[in-house]
Amino acid sequence: MQSVSNKILARIYSRGRGWAFSKVDFIPPFSDIAVRKALSELAKKGTIRRVSQGIYHYPRYSEFLQEYLSPDMEQVAYAYARKFNWRIHPSGNTALNYLGLSTQVPSRHLYISDGPNRVYVIENQSLEFKHMAIKETGLKFRESRLLVQALRALGKEHITPEIIHTLSETMKKVSADKIVQDTQQVSVWIYEVIEQILKG
Repeated sequence: MQSVSNKILARIYSRGRGWAFSKVDFIPPFSDIAVRKALSELAKKGTIRRVSQGIYHYPRYSEFLQEYLSPDMEQVAYAYARKFNWRIHPSGNTALNYLGLSTQVPSRHLYISDGPNRVYVIENQSLEFKHMAIKETGLKFRESRLLVQALRALGKEHITPEIIHTLSETMKKVSADKIVQDTQQVSVWIYEVIEQILKG
């Protein structure tokens, strides 16, 4: 019979490298005490790494750099959201970075949250949650949230054919039908641009 630690490890493996998580991602079916013990053991072995208080990640390894990579800040943000039961959306500038529309390497990752204002410093990067009313709360998919926030940050007047082409390439492997269905209730101009993007 598998130990709790091995069952938790199997779940981590199934999510793949880069996944960030906290104990709440394993409760239930396992008890709080059992999960804490298992995560502590896995961290001591170096299988997983502690990102900050109560948050861990299964690190990616770079063959080129011959070292483990820093945590994926988007994964970490959503690990916090699950831990504290917040709803979050990436801010406009953060969404632009994730979608490849900004050439700057971000040191600040900002998320809109229905939880309290919080700032976490992780490996010299700032992960910030800013409390405000979240619109488009019905969006189910990550890609929908990123597109909506990025387009809103750019503004209708700044949407160019080049931007539409870049986003079309980024979204090439995404199911167009699910995003079109998911974003039907957003602003009309944003929905129309998303349709253009997904048509390629």
